[in-house]
Amino acid sequence: MVQATPFLLVLFLALGAHGRTVKKCSLSGSWVNDLGSNMTIGAVNGDGNFGGFYHTAVTASPNEIKLSPLQGSMQKSTNQKGQPTFGFTVNWSFSDSITVFTGQCFVDNEGKEVLKTMWLLRSRVESINSDWKATRVGNNVFTRLPFQE
Repeated sequence: MVQATPFLLVLFLALGAHGRTVKKCSLSGSWVNDLGSNMTIGAVNGDGNFGGFYHTAVTASPNEIKLSPLQGSMQKSTNQKGQPTFGFTVNWSFSDSITVFTGQCFVDNEGKEVLKTMWLLRSRVESINSDWKATRVGNNVFTRLPFQE
């Protein structure tokens, strides 16, 4: 029995490690970013596609900010390990611009879901000579908004 004890201890630890649940990050829901912009992502379908709405807190446009639609896709491969990569496009309802976001959904060390993103915003310009100033790049960190009824 003394020789079996180390084996049983190793077996117990190995089985226990597999029993730990790893929290998965889900894109669906309401999010706020570091600039105060809000977005809501609907259900992700079986192909990884989703829709939703984005309400920006910042703009270079003189127009009134309006809720804008977004369409996106999440990587569905098995190697995503519950922290999927994704991309979505926001077609701004109040300007001649469009923004594409790409990022990854993480669960941080405290168990909170975080979306780390990078974006390109393309604004319409009058001519090819102004193309140099038409695209902006940036990044945002989104955190999940608490569920509200």
